[in-house]
Parts: sequence; C-alpha cells; structure tokens
Amino acid sequence: MQLIATVNQLLMLATIAGQIILAVLIVSLATRKSDLLNFFAKRALIFSFIVALMATLGSLFYSEIAGYEPCKLCWFQRILMYPQAIILGLAWLKKDYNIALYSLVLSSLGALIAAYHYLLQIGLAPAIGCSAVGYSISCAQRFVMRFGYITIPMMSLTAFLLIIGFMIILKRSNLLNKLK
Repeated sequence: MQLIATVNQLLMLATIAGQIILAVLIVSLATRKSDLLNFFAKRALIFSFIVALMATLGSLFYSEIAGYEPCKLCWFQRILMYPQAIILGLAWLKKDYNIALYSLVLSSLGALIAAYHYLLQIGLAPAIGCSAVGYSISCAQRFVMRFGYITIPMMSLTAFLLIIGFMIILKRSNLLNKLK
C-alpha cells in the first residue's frame, strides 16, 4: 500500500510539473521566445519520449500493480499512448524528426478522449455506455483525486498535451529551418 501511495504522489507531482512546462510552452509560442523555443525544439523528441514512457509505465503500474481496472475510455487512451513510447523512442535514437505529424494525430485524439473522460469524472459531461464487453468498470469512477483536480484522466490529458506542444514546436522549427 505504501508503494501505491508513493507512486501516486510522484505521478501527481510529475503531472503538476508537466502542466507548468505546458504553460511555458504556450507562453513561448505566443511570445515567440526564440531561446526557449530552440531549447524545446532541440529536445522535443527526447522530452516526448520521456512523457510517453512515463505515461505508459504509470498506466501499467495502476492496472498491474495497484489493481485499478481500466475502463473503456482508459483503453482508448492506452491505444493512443503506448505505441508512442516506442515510436518516439525510435525517432529520438534515429534523429527522425518526421515523426511529428504522426505523433500529433495520435496525441490529439488521445487528448480529446482524455478531456472527455476527465469531464465525465468530475460530472461536467454526459455519461455514455462505458462497459467494454460487459466487464469494464464505469468510466466515471475515480481511483485517484489529488490536489482537488488531478485524476488519472487528467494525468493522461497532461501527457497528451505535452507531446502535442513538443511536436508543434518541433514541426514549426523544422518548417522554419527549411524556409531559411
């Protein structure tokens, strides 16, 4: 039980750190802070890989060690995140910056599902039929709620949005470099 509490705390802090980084990314894009944009652009693949890997390992921890049964919406988010841990890692190793568009598509779909899932959990979205083949738990069930707003879908949403932010910066930097 102590392990679950410790991992929960670490994932919650990682989520808050991710949200702070996301705010910095947005401000950097809006103000065109070239130093920050260049910093993130040069490291976009490794940062995205780390985010996807942490999200994947966190998800597996919750289902396989903590025993939290994933719902149907969790499975859709996993389908969109797990492959990214592999393809972003390979892209980083091979320095293949063409991954940005593919990762943007997967992460955008994942962010939409995670946002809906979060709104469902906090009671702001209408419930849909959520049982996967009749054995899944309700998508509205919250296993975790910390700091008054962080749930597992919020962690997922933060991860998808971070990857989107990194990929947008990567894509913009590549486009700008090609135009020069």
